[in-house]
Amino acid sequence: MPRFSSLAEWLVWLETLHPRKIDLGLERVARVAANMQLLTPGYGVITVAGTNGKGSSVAMLETILSSAGYRTACYRSPHLLRYNERIRIAGKDVDDAALCAAFESVESARDGTSLTYFEFGTLAALNLFSQSVLDIAILEVGMGGRLDAVNIVDADAALVTSIDLDHSAWLGTDREAIGHEKAGIFRAGRPAVCSDPEPPDSVYRQAQTVTADWYAPGCGFDWTATERGWSWRSAGKVFHDLPLPALPGTHQLQNAAGVLMVLTALADRFPLRRTAIEQGLATVALAGRCQRLPGAIETILDVAHNPGAAKQLALVLRDREVRGRTRMVLGMLADKDVAGFTAVLSPVVDEWYLATLPGERGLSGMDLQQRISTRDGTGTTQLFQEVASAYEKARADANDGDRVVVCGSFLTVAKALACHV
Repeated sequence: MPRFSSLAEWLVWLETLHPRKIDLGLERVARVAANMQLLTPGYGVITVAGTNGKGSSVAMLETILSSAGYRTACYRSPHLLRYNERIRIAGKDVDDAALCAAFESVESARDGTSLTYFEFGTLAALNLFSQSVLDIAILEVGMGGRLDAVNIVDADAALVTSIDLDHSAWLGTDREAIGHEKAGIFRAGRPAVCSDPEPPDSVYRQAQTVTADWYAPGCGFDWTATERGWSWRSAGKVFHDLPLPALPGTHQLQNAAGVLMVLTALADRFPLRRTAIEQGLATVALAGRCQRLPGAIETILDVAHNPGAAKQLALVLRDREVRGRTRMVLGMLADKDVAGFTAVLSPVVDEWYLATLPGERGLSGMDLQQRISTRDGTGTTQLFQEVASAYEKARADANDGDRVVVCGSFLTVAKALACHV
């Protein structure tokens, strides 16, 4: 008999299975993966790590490869509204029944091994992929890289996106330490791509240490904006006047450039026509990344939650001129750099709507108020017990010409999105 009959029951149970929500390391998860014969997949694998830009890069890889006719799979996290968003096969989220069956397979194989929520989900994803006819899978690292559960699989190509300070309690307190952890996904003799324009030295050193094939901006590939889009070049390939990625923000060119380097490095196995690249860039979509909601008042949802992501969000807000006031709905977790995050955004914010996030890691609105930093001392604050009430109040207060921005956490954006479901 199955342990549980519904996905909701499985997910509640998974939260209690391991004594720690985050427990980095590969020994336990690799042991179960070996029992399930998941360590040597019969399809190509691209693994993506980084502080910011992982989700966008995964989405671009998926849409371009799908546009070329390849059967793809994606594993990404966290989700916004439904757990099913984490696992995609052939461009579609897997359904509840498939997830429940995969969870049951992991439970049968773990033989008492304690697994975290993320580790259990990773094994379920790999199990589903193993049962599908696939050309290539794209795996997004949950945290770090070296000790993250997806790193049990040897990637055919690895991509490290931009690197910033985040999850410092687990990954280190500077970019060099964090870069070393991210670069743990590199493999010998295989493409190791970094799309960060100024990667920490530790990322390059790790590529050298494992004798991976190193590519970075100015070292293997580069790109420039043009009047009609942008151009990309590497030693053996040039694309002129490509369409801009459909995801908002100039920083998406950086992500797209790294994606093209990965695909170029894998071109012998997965050849692409320019038309597939153009179609993929022009149609890529990803919820919660400077996502605009329709309506009389402009509403922007962004999962930015560290200073590096705040800089990109601030650039987007500056580029999109607003006649009225910017009303910021903010909810953050306790381990985030609230002062650094809000200091970057404060010049473009007129009103702060500070919401309490639930759970052990969630900050209260009052704690947020004490930790936010407004460089110029402007911007009034209001406190709310939940994101939904903060979001509804911001929308109610907004006049013609104003805009509402929601950010600070995946959970914050998810709560706001749920108001529209």
